[in-house]
Amino acid sequence: MALRDDDTSLPEPSGPARCPAAPPLDPADRGRLLAGAHHDPHALLGAHPVPGGIVFRALRPCARAVSIVIDGEPRGLASEGDGLFSGALPLAAIPSYTLLVGYPDAEQEVHDPYRFLPALGDTDLHLVREGRHEQLWKALGAEPMTHQGVTGTRFTVWAPNARGVRVAGDFTCWDGQAFPMRSLGASGVWELFLPGIAEGTRYKFEITSRYGGRFLKADPMARRTEVPPDTASIVTSSGYEWGDQEWMTHRGDLPVHQAPFSVYEIHLPTWRPGLTYRRLAEELPPYVKDLGFTHVELMPVAEHPFGGSWGYQVTSYYAPTARLGGPDDFRYLVDALHRAGLGVIMDWVPAHFPKDDWALARFDGEPLYEPGDDRRAEHPDWGTYEFDFGRVEVRNFLVANAVYWCEEFHIDGLRVDAVASMLYLDYSRDSGQWTPNVFGGREDLDAVAFLQEMNATVYRRVPGVVTIAEESTAWDGVTRPTESGGLGFGLKWNMGWMHDSLDYMSHEPVHRKYHHHEMTFSMVYAYSENYVLPISHDEVVHGKQALVSKMPGDWWQQRADHRAYLGFMWAHPGKQLLFMGQEFAQGAEWSEAHGPDWWLLDPEYGAQADHRGVRDLVRDLNTVYRRTPALWQRDTDPGGFRWVVGDAAEDNVFAFLRYDAEGVPLLAVCHFSPVVRHDYRLGVPDDVHTWYEVLNTDAAQYGGGGVTHPDPIEPEDGALRLTLPPLATVWLTPRPF
Repeated sequence: MALRDDDTSLPEPSGPARCPAAPPLDPADRGRLLAGAHHDPHALLGAHPVPGGIVFRALRPCARAVSIVIDGEPRGLASEGDGLFSGALPLAAIPSYTLLVGYPDAEQEVHDPYRFLPALGDTDLHLVREGRHEQLWKALGAEPMTHQGVTGTRFTVWAPNARGVRVAGDFTCWDGQAFPMRSLGASGVWELFLPGIAEGTRYKFEITSRYGGRFLKADPMARRTEVPPDTASIVTSSGYEWGDQEWMTHRGDLPVHQAPFSVYEIHLPTWRPGLTYRRLAEELPPYVKDLGFTHVELMPVAEHPFGGSWGYQVTSYYAPTARLGGPDDFRYLVDALHRAGLGVIMDWVPAHFPKDDWALARFDGEPLYEPGDDRRAEHPDWGTYEFDFGRVEVRNFLVANAVYWCEEFHIDGLRVDAVASMLYLDYSRDSGQWTPNVFGGREDLDAVAFLQEMNATVYRRVPGVVTIAEESTAWDGVTRPTESGGLGFGLKWNMGWMHDSLDYMSHEPVHRKYHHHEMTFSMVYAYSENYVLPISHDEVVHGKQALVSKMPGDWWQQRADHRAYLGFMWAHPGKQLLFMGQEFAQGAEWSEAHGPDWWLLDPEYGAQADHRGVRDLVRDLNTVYRRTPALWQRDTDPGGFRWVVGDAAEDNVFAFLRYDAEGVPLLAVCHFSPVVRHDYRLGVPDDVHTWYEVLNTDAAQYGGGGVTHPDPIEPEDGALRLTLPPLATVWLTPRPF
């Protein structure tokens, strides 16, 4: 199109000189642009060469006037209506220019977003399209940057089914009309660089679906969000300087299955209600370190709208919850834990996501992150959507997210929630509600491929981390390497041990002999996977009772059972996990409304010794555990375990040996009857001439009856003769501490 030469208007005396009129837009293009449904607004807006000069066009709704400024000289653009302003100049090339935008109450000189080239490279777009961008958060989302010499923020979003996408925010009064994004082709990515938009800006994407619907969506890649119930995404970048270099250098020195691994699980918002990430960094590390745990496990910290979900219904997978502070505040907490010598595991939830209409659900007007088949999209148990693991971009979103938490926040491990619900097509579904895989089976082959890809990628990119599966079935090879056909996890929660042992403990001692096998059966499969023994939040909520309250009998018996069970757990092959509050025998179930009952440890409380004694026991369990390689060095080696007494059902006694790599044993004797058994005979190795009691859960300082063995014990005829305290676990070693 050529410049129009019929415009002879003179500049108004009170304003800048006017540009000659520009040729009008094609009506169809104009309509699509104003409707937020144009795939290439940069072809219509900004500056473009035409025969005879350069055409300038700007879209500035609510502006009373717009001028272009070249070499400090403003030239007014004519209004085309609907917020469009245009003009033309007889120039040989596009000059460097800015826009002077006049509003009824102010005037702003700004850079024109539509004069910039795409701020996302071809390599990034190729990797996005292939589903192989392992640092996806650096390509998509809101990225503050300097582009073509101008500071601002690049906005990018994957919305392949959208007719148009616009940026809306607090700087547009949440109307996206002024800032339509351009499509970057077959990748499905939309992009716009907005000069002058800085950190702290709130934004969303205004999407026009192929059916004409228009709606605001939070950024799936947002790295910071508003505090719920507000739902906007926030532009952010990190300037955090880490102080955990020593930890990061050495965290992978010893393979996790050959290392001490004792985990304290917490829900950050309620561990000490009201504390921020920064305040938690002051109080949490010394508490956990004093108790001797090696790691903390955080229930999900990714942003979620409903606090009652405890973080398991995630809407912003790349943003730590804003309830406790910003992303760098969360980094500060992780840093503090590392500097205290504590690893950090985070619960990660790739199995499902909620249906909130401002988040991932039907993101661009159609199923995108969820499958298109309603039978597969709906999670039958939780009223949520499942991810479409067969779509490479969705898998990329999740795999990159796992890498993101490990690389950007120095997370040491990911405990993957609800793995079983991903692995089976018929999970919680009746006949007719699911479709078999291509081989006629019930296995979700896409989910298997996703989990293998996630594990392989994380282990390759981030040495020293561990992935942990919450998998409740007998799926073969959960912790087998991916190259051998396994899922590739480092550890797996031993749900069978947890259910069986808790069921045994729930019975009155007189009836336990009928359930003796529930305590021994775990050793049949103890080495089939690399296990964690979990007493997690799931076991102390929703009517299941706190751990101590599961035990039968009066308060003394309950506490004794609680202590004896912990002694059994810490001695059993596998790593340990204990949920907050259980370390001091809290009697009430946990609730997100108030957190642990810390007042039970208050000196003013009359029975505080009951609870402080249990906490002292947990401290000593961890101390002896960490000093005793027999308890962790050969957790995955059947040669590191031997039954001494496994069939004493009438006595409710279990005794076994654990061996370290040098063959040095620890003898664990668990007695789950409320009577004292004198002169109890236990066969022990001939090469150990003296045994020393290194832990006894009946010790008086723990609240027990004090039936202990303070003196060394020598075997007689290859056997130890012990006095077994009631409802107690005793540990003995050849070396005193």
